[in-house]
Amino acid sequence: MNTTFLKKLGLKKTNEGSFTGLKSIKGKSGKIDSYSPVDGKYIGSVNISSKKDYEKVIATAEKAFKTWREVPAPKRGEIVRQYGEALRKNKDALGRLVSYEMGKSLQEGWGEVQEMIDICDFAVGLSRQLYGLTMHSERPQHRMYEQWHPLGIVGIISAFNFPVAVWSWNAMIALVCGDVCVWKGSEKTPLCSVACHNILQDVLKANKVPEGVSSIVTGDYKVGEYMTNDGRIPLVSATGSTRMGKIVASTVASRLGNTLLELGGNNAVIVTPDADLSLVLTGVVFGAVGTCGQRCTSTRRLIIHESQYNAVKKGLVKAYKQVKIGDPLNPKNHMGPLIDHDSVNNYLTTLKAIKKEGGKFAVSGGVLDGAKYKSGCYVKPCIAEVGADFEIVQHETFAPILYLIKYSGPIENAIKIQNNVPQGLSSAIMTNNMREAEKFLSVAGSDCGIANVNIGTSGAEIGGAFGGEKETGGGRESGSDSWKAYMRRQTNTINYSTELPLAQGIKFDF
Repeated sequence: MNTTFLKKLGLKKTNEGSFTGLKSIKGKSGKIDSYSPVDGKYIGSVNISSKKDYEKVIATAEKAFKTWREVPAPKRGEIVRQYGEALRKNKDALGRLVSYEMGKSLQEGWGEVQEMIDICDFAVGLSRQLYGLTMHSERPQHRMYEQWHPLGIVGIISAFNFPVAVWSWNAMIALVCGDVCVWKGSEKTPLCSVACHNILQDVLKANKVPEGVSSIVTGDYKVGEYMTNDGRIPLVSATGSTRMGKIVASTVASRLGNTLLELGGNNAVIVTPDADLSLVLTGVVFGAVGTCGQRCTSTRRLIIHESQYNAVKKGLVKAYKQVKIGDPLNPKNHMGPLIDHDSVNNYLTTLKAIKKEGGKFAVSGGVLDGAKYKSGCYVKPCIAEVGADFEIVQHETFAPILYLIKYSGPIENAIKIQNNVPQGLSSAIMTNNMREAEKFLSVAGSDCGIANVNIGTSGAEIGGAFGGEKETGGGRESGSDSWKAYMRRQTNTINYSTELPLAQGIKFDF
């Protein structure tokens, strides 16, 4: 394996895991060793942030905020623009690191870095569009309007499956809003976090940005707990499992802080009698096996009308035979490994549960062995025929397992099946029937934060707000007006008359 990209990204065998911006903190609290799921080899280590290290990072961020918030938003946008340019220069190397440390295909690794570049471009434009509203006052010679101010420190906790992009969704928007950021990346992909910071450091230094505007800390859930319990952090943006999100939400809420949560998905595609099957196969196969089923938007359930069921199943079985599994840095392969052995065990446990409930496999699963799969993290993408009432279908398994569910009757029956799970992130319908599409998008249709027509559940663009409902958390990141989560709203009333009338006509004479 050629790992020259590690050197280009400034990575060493042992890397500091706490940065206050331009400076690193010499960690003494142990280290996290990163092994690639691609070949099982040791990549490097990152030092864990101690409580003392964390306190230094937060103190520096607090000080930096007082300066950064005063920098005009377009000037803040210029820093983000330069980071986008730096990412363009490092796209190949960083994409390779993402693929090697996380296991997704190289195309997806490059695509993730492109998402970072795209959100930088979006944030630059946003830096000149942080709009408030004006309102008419009921009192004469009064003017009312609202404005938006930065919150302060934004704590970002990201997951392994998108080890660089999700941080940038939050950080680039927060930075142009005038916030400062402290990032705890996943302990499963710590080198990705350090690499992103290494690229950013040069931009910050060249522009003499205050120390502490963008910082990182490294560690497991304990370091995350420092952030969720810290009243100095008004907003914690956390991406991960629903279980984790409930803990974060309750902890931050207990101190009346704000959360932005992106949690589990159990995403479905509905296939109606009027669906174009060529679109179904393309969208579903990528949605189900892309990133080895480890996207929060991965397609988990395929709800197929009985008239299309056999044709769709036959097409999928044939398509799955063409999926190439192996080294994700080889562009010829479609699917790489799961992140680690724990994920493999969860995958196997789910296969047993499917069998126990009476499910049948149209495409059987299992762990791959042999020299090219020596890490032990490569599995077969499988397809299981199940009932809508199966208990296992209610749960998200971060693995390439696709459930086929048959429905009959009108589109309302399929929508009911789709919505009957605790999660509500992404959804899609495949149909050429306008009435079915509009019903799916209506208030009585999909209950998910994302609802697509004739595309799959996976592969969101940064221009739209990303997030879901129910146990997915209800947060929104990335595009549209998601920037409002990173700012506080202030309503202003200005009296330019010589009198002081009260609202609602109240008289208070003395």
